[in-house]
Amino acid sequence: MQFMRQSSFFIPTLKEVPNEAQIPSHQLMLRAGLIRQLASGIFTWLPFGYIALKKVMNILREEIDKIGGQEFLYPALNPIEIWEETGRVEAMGDVMFHIKNREGLVLAPTHEEIVTYHAKQHLQSYRDLPQIWYQIQNKFRNEARPKSGVLRGRQFIMKDSYSMDSNWEGLDVSYQNHFDAYCKIFDRCNIKFFVVGASSGSMGGKKSQEFMVEADAGEDVCAISDSGYSANIEVAVSAKEKIVRLALNDEIVEFETPNSKTIDELIKCFNLNESSLAKSVIYIVNDKPILILMSGNDELNETKLSSIFETNSFRPAEAFELFNITGANAGSIGPINLKQKIEIYADLRLEDANNLISGANKDGYHFKNIDLRRDTQIIAYYDFRTVKANEPDIINGSPIRVVKAIELGHIFKLGTKYSEALKANILDENGKENPIIMGSYGIGVERVLACYIEQNHDENGIIWQTPLAPFHVHLLGLMIEKSDEVKNACERLYLDLSKAGFEVLFDDRIERPGVKFNDADLIGLPLQIIVGNKNLVDGNIEVKIRKTGERQIHKLDEIIIVTNEYFKL
Repeated sequence: MQFMRQSSFFIPTLKEVPNEAQIPSHQLMLRAGLIRQLASGIFTWLPFGYIALKKVMNILREEIDKIGGQEFLYPALNPIEIWEETGRVEAMGDVMFHIKNREGLVLAPTHEEIVTYHAKQHLQSYRDLPQIWYQIQNKFRNEARPKSGVLRGRQFIMKDSYSMDSNWEGLDVSYQNHFDAYCKIFDRCNIKFFVVGASSGSMGGKKSQEFMVEADAGEDVCAISDSGYSANIEVAVSAKEKIVRLALNDEIVEFETPNSKTIDELIKCFNLNESSLAKSVIYIVNDKPILILMSGNDELNETKLSSIFETNSFRPAEAFELFNITGANAGSIGPINLKQKIEIYADLRLEDANNLISGANKDGYHFKNIDLRRDTQIIAYYDFRTVKANEPDIINGSPIRVVKAIELGHIFKLGTKYSEALKANILDENGKENPIIMGSYGIGVERVLACYIEQNHDENGIIWQTPLAPFHVHLLGLMIEKSDEVKNACERLYLDLSKAGFEVLFDDRIERPGVKFNDADLIGLPLQIIVGNKNLVDGNIEVKIRKTGERQIHKLDEIIIVTNEYFKL
C-alpha cells in the first residue's frame, strides 16, 4: 500500500519539455518524474515511475502464474559457447554486447539458450512436461540508434516466458494459453491493442504473433483492415490481382529508352501501363547473386526474402556488382541476356505472365513482349512484395490500412530449433528420444507503461487509471502552512483514506496553489482531493476527476464514501 507526503517524496517534475524527447510518452515520463536518462538508451527509474512499473509486473506475474508459470531469475551474464551452439552469436551480430575484459561472456539479449541449457540438465521424460518457466529481468541489446525514450533502449526490462512440451499439440495449448494471458494483461492495463502475424526473425520457429498499439511514434508498420485482417508489414499479404496472361504473344523486341531508368519514367515517356512492366532487382544471398522480378512499382520485402531463403546473409548488389553480373547499370537490368548466369526468381503476381517489359541488360535499352514461360527460366515464384495501403485484404477484400505501431509483446512457436541445437531431449512413452518442443513469449515491461501514456494523456499531462496509477488519490493542501484548519483537515483525510485502503500522495509542500494544480495535472493521479480555506469554511472539500476534468463539492465527512464509489473498492 502506497502513501507518501510529497514534501519528502522524490518526484522532480519539469515545467518545460526536454529537447531530447520527441514523443508524448518520453516527454511526460521525464516531465512527471518517472525516469531520468543516464546515457543513450539507458534510463534510471525514479520512485514515482517505479511504483507504476511494479504494478505492471504484478499483473504480469498474476496472469502468467494462472497458466502454470514458474518464476525464475536467469543470469544476465551468459557463456558465449551456449549461444554459439545455436548460431545466434552471428545472427545477433552487433546487437549482442560482448564483455571485452572477460572473454567468453556476453550480456543476454534474451534467454532461449539458457532455458534450454537448464531443461537439458533436468527434464528427462515426457512425464516432466509440460513446463512454463518465466522471469522478469533486465535485457541488453546494443541498439545502434536508441530513441523514443524507453521504447527503444539498450537496457530494458522484459517478461520472458518459455514453454516446453513433449508434442506439437502441447505446444499449441501452451501458445494459446499465453495468447489468452497476454490479452488479459493488456486489457487489465487499459491498453487498446491489436494482434498481427509477424516474422520470427533471428528467434526462429514456425509461427509468431505480435501485440501492437497503433501510434504515430511506432517503429513497426502494420497492415490492418475492418474485416479483422492484421499482420506486420514484414509478412503481410493482400488479394492484389495477378498480372493477367494475354492471348497475344509477340516476339521479343529491343527498343531504346535513353532517359527512362525507373518504372515511372517508362510509364511517362512511352505511355505504358504499369502492369506491363517488370522490375529486376539483384541481391547477394549467401554470397551468391540472384535476380528477382517484381511487377511495376511493387517493393521487395527483405523480411520475406530472408524467410524464403532461410538466411540473414543477404544484401542488395552494389553498383559495380550490377554491371559485372548483368552488363548494365541500374535502370536497364532484366532477366534476359545476363552477362553471368544466375538464378532468377519472380513475385507471385508475375506467375506465367507475358508481354512484359524489362531491361535489356544494355544501358538505355529495354525488351518488350517478354514471356516468362518462353524467354526465361524462373526457378520459383514466391510472395516477395510489400503490401500497400488500400489493397484488398485476403479475408473479404476490405481495403487495407497501413499504420504505424508499437510492439508490446511477441509470442513464438519455436519448435525444436533450440532443443536440437543444444541436444535437450526427452524420452517419449515408447522410450524414444525426441527434442523438447518449445515456445517463447515476451513482453516489454517498460513499453506497457509507455504505450499506456501514449494512449492516456492530454495537453496538461498523464491521465492515470487503476490499476497502473502509482497512487489512487492526490490530496492537495492549499496554503497549508498558513491555515491550521486546512492542515488538520488534510491530516485527517490522509489518515482516513489510507486506513480505507487507498493509496494517497499528500501534497503538503509549501508551494503556491497554481504550482500544486499544475503538478497534479502533470502527474495525473485519477482523483484529486483539494482542501482549501474557501470551501472548508462551509465544511466542504473539492474533488476533481483527472480524466474528465469534472469538479465536485462534497462534505468533508463524505469523502471516503465518494472515493469508494469512484474506485468501487
